[in-house]
Amino acid sequence: MLYRQRTLELPRGDLKTPVLFPVRNLGKRSSDNTPGYVDTVPDLPTAMINARAIRNRDPMWNRLTNGVSLREEMDVPTKTIVFADSGGYDFSTEELDTTPEKTLETQRLLEADIFGTVDLPISRDNRVAENQHRIDQSVELALEASDHHDSSEPLFASVHGYDPETVRNTIQYLERHGDFDGYALGSLVPVRTDYTKTTKLILAARTTTDKHLHVYGLGGLVYQPLLLYLGVDSFDSSAFIRSAGNRNYLIPGFGGEELAQIDELEYLPCSCPVCGSRTLDDIREDRDALTRHNLWAMATELRRFRYVDESGKDIEDYLDLRFQGNEVTQRAYKTAKQQVRRLT
Repeated sequence: MLYRQRTLELPRGDLKTPVLFPVRNLGKRSSDNTPGYVDTVPDLPTAMINARAIRNRDPMWNRLTNGVSLREEMDVPTKTIVFADSGGYDFSTEELDTTPEKTLETQRLLEADIFGTVDLPISRDNRVAENQHRIDQSVELALEASDHHDSSEPLFASVHGYDPETVRNTIQYLERHGDFDGYALGSLVPVRTDYTKTTKLILAARTTTDKHLHVYGLGGLVYQPLLLYLGVDSFDSSAFIRSAGNRNYLIPGFGGEELAQIDELEYLPCSCPVCGSRTLDDIREDRDALTRHNLWAMATELRRFRYVDESGKDIEDYLDLRFQGNEVTQRAYKTAKQQVRRLT
């Protein structure tokens, strides 16, 4: 088993890992309408933001460069730990319109705690040569960021690869030629339904470096246990927002359920602070409440895994039960388990 607990030292304070970074929609809208959670979910003092989207939202950027702090704009406590992604996901469909130096300047001005390098995600729809070009360009952008990075915030190099060997070679090259505090593995969301491929790519990254490993975009209920088992230190997800928008109710250990399919219950099967005393009809009509519940569900998934480890129970036995009801994820877990056992 590769699961591990560590402490990430940050300018704003220490952060215990593994940890989830909920994705905020700041910059994608005129204001951040993500319901508050930092003060109510005590083990989630974290947030993921898109630095490019914020800089390109002129009214917001004007406020942020004229005295308003990022955390004031987000209406979160000053203790909130922010991971500022470069916005590379946008470059899946848009032209690159920033530089590593400009991105670092933005991340510093926002007083982010963790910086992600500019990158160009790959796609299964691209030709192999185009994907390789984007991988190579992401490497050069990361190295340029390393050259310009002169502050104390951890710098994570964004890494992409269409096979385990490419992921390994990319990280090894960056280790030799740059100075990074960790790595962030991307381009997994488009292939997330191929669980075996995805777990192999993650395992390739984990076994190539002992530094902090973040996985972009896969922090939802289905993938969380796999990521933890594979030794991933942090992950981000917008599933709590997207699911609420589709009126999907997340349940730890089960996944999502459309509220439209639930008619007979008066109360939902959850005792979180959102659901404990509210009826199904209340939750169904309150999107913010559903969003907050979904985040609690994701936090609970992480808490369960930590509990199993801390109590000395067998994590593999727990995961055997956790994935029992889904043949596809169960097969992916078995594949991951075979690979992990060969390493340990």
